[in-house]
Amino acid sequence: MQVFEKTHVVTTDDLDELKHVNNVRYVQWVQDIAEEHWLKNATKAITDNYFWVLVSHHIDYKNQAVLNDELVLKTFVTKSEGVSSIRQVEITNTSNNRLIVTSETKWCFMSTESKRPTRIPLEVASLFD
Repeated sequence: MQVFEKTHVVTTDDLDELKHVNNVRYVQWVQDIAEEHWLKNATKAITDNYFWVLVSHHIDYKNQAVLNDELVLKTFVTKSEGVSSIRQVEITNTSNNRLIVTSETKWCFMSTESKRPTRIPLEVASLFD
């Protein structure tokens, strides 16, 4: 399993009226890191012919993050078969190693040409092993 990660320092734009990271922001980060991981690994030929759509999203909020917290976002694919893939995301505060958010998303693999679900070829599944 290949883990992709990045860090993010919480800014005022990430906060809600309670002065902690807005729940909607976490959802956006989950989507963003999935896309970044895909684009980092896939060739132009693959991205020209295929794309992913989100089928379902489950997120658990464990702790809060506040202004200037440094967070590490980690993602990895746990399963790819047929036309779907399951991706995990974990967001952790780097200063205290506290888990902030966990997420599991199910994605459907789509053909750019037909705009229909298509089986995940081995060349794509192996990008995330």
